[in-house]
Amino acid sequence: MSLVRLLGFRTLTCGCVIGRYREVATSRELTYVEEKGTGCDLHSHRRNHTIPAEGVAGPAVPLTAKAS
Repeated sequence: MSLVRLLGFRTLTCGCVIGRYREVATSRELTYVEEKGTGCDLHSHRRNHTIPAEGVAGPAVPLTAKAS
């Protein structure tokens, strides 16, 4: 398990909420599905699992929270 820093959250058009994090040791960015939308049919959007940044396709609601 590694230490991560929160970069922000956003809601996808499918209703899923994702969180973007930066791994402190490597500066790698990670995207987690925090909550699955009730109408989301994508199997890859599983709660508490990572998804690739390119897997976050389509328009999204802008970041609702941003860490300093």
